Amino acid sequence: MKFQSFKTYAEMSKAAAEIVAGVVKAKPDCVLGLATGSSPIGTYDELVRMHKEEGLSFARCTSVNLDEYRGLPGTHPQSYRYFMDEHLFTRVDIPRERTFVPNGTAADPDVECAMYDERIKRLGGTDVQILGIGPDGHIGFNEPADEFTDETHLVDLDPSTIEANARFFDSAADVPRQALTMGMGGIMSAKKIVLVASGAAKKAVLDAAMNGPVTPKLPASILQKHPDVVVLYAEA
Repeated sequence: MKFQSFKTYAEMSKAAAEIVAGVVKAKPDCVLGLATGSSPIGTYDELVRMHKEEGLSFARCTSVNLDEYRGLPGTHPQSYRYFMDEHLFTRVDIPRERTFVPNGTAADPDVECAMYDERIKRLGGTDVQILGIGPDGHIGFNEPADEFTDETHLVDLDPSTIEANARFFDSAADVPRQALTMGMGGIMSAKKIVLVASGAAKKAVLDAAMNGPVTPKLPASILQKHPDVVVLYAEA
């Protein structure tokens, strides 16, 4: 794992966007693994700027997102499909039919998860995967557990995750209690992984994930086993 520290969130976001843009330029038909949450917003803003001002094109790209809340349709303002539309998809030239987010309203979540894994397999995994990290060390919605789960799966959200995400809803009571998330197999199939994090609250969990034992109790620690991970951290 490579670690780079930046003074500001803007500097970190620019560095992350440059890595992603490099992949897109080298392989215009690449598969992008995308994340939601506050951490990658600056990265998406910078990619949009590159698209509008420098001609970076996503016209041949495909994207797969990490996760989606169970029960929220893509039109819900707090769904992750809505988030991606607002922050990236509608602002660049990626074809909507090649942007994939788990279906949080699928009648059978197990079937949806199996189909999502099959899609990732057919695509050959992602060329670059963007990740954030939760306060409990989760990546995607892979929460601390007794074992790593390889497959995309339905997960009960940890109370700390619900509390952390409550700021995006009217109250903690409105946060869905379950989500569909790409498993560790899908994440680790990425050719390159870029993890972005900022602020003092994330420093300790980053240190533990990078330097401590590999354990499902700290899901992000599995990234130590990946051959090409860049961790970008902003002090503020």
